[in-house]
Amino acid sequence: MTCRIERLVTWEEVVVLRVSGRIRAEHVKTLRISLRREKGRLAIDLNDVLLVAREAVTFLAVSEAKGIELRNCPTYIRDWVTRERTNIGAVASERNMEAMEDIGDG
Repeated sequence: MTCRIERLVTWEEVVVLRVSGRIRAEHVKTLRISLRREKGRLAIDLNDVLLVAREAVTFLAVSEAKGIELRNCPTYIRDWVTRERTNIGAVASERNMEAMEDIGDG
């Protein structure tokens, strides 16, 4: 089974990308392009997703951090996205601290 992306617009005027199948690394670029085409409120519906690659989880974590809603997220994906967001936050905080140290040295 491959990855399928279906575009829906809800009565609330939210653009929902309903994803089904397996999200592999090569599908992340397609998802990114699909999201960039849209304006306004966005959501990704993961109800019919069977498997995800690590790159997809990172993409989902970053998307959620940018305000894109993850709907119907299977528990195992939700747990993984949450851990990934924590890791991304830790890396961002570390970079901010390094930048502040650089400023203090100048």
